[in-house]
Amino acid sequence: MADGKRWVVVGPPRGDASLLLARAIGEQQSATVGRQGGGRVFLFLETDNFARDHARYLAAGVVFREPPRSEPYGMVAKFEDLYGNLWDLIEPRASD
Repeated sequence: MADGKRWVVVGPPRGDASLLLARAIGEQQSATVGRQGGGRVFLFLETDNFARDHARYLAAGVVFREPPRSEPYGMVAKFEDLYGNLWDLIEPRASD
């Protein structure tokens, strides 16, 4: 794209949602990389098998900021991506 702009859209095949990732342009945007959430989790990755995916991510070197925990809404653990953004890996609790 013009002016050094570049992006990629990622998402599951036949998924209901996708995520557009754009490269930072200039000092102001570059200074916020990894801090878009202001130090809070702002991205959520839902799984249907928490134990499987947590183990897979650990084996791949993903940095988890906390051990897995059970919450009323499901199993969750906070992790960071390569740029320091915080995510929750979450398996929602089955509804009754």
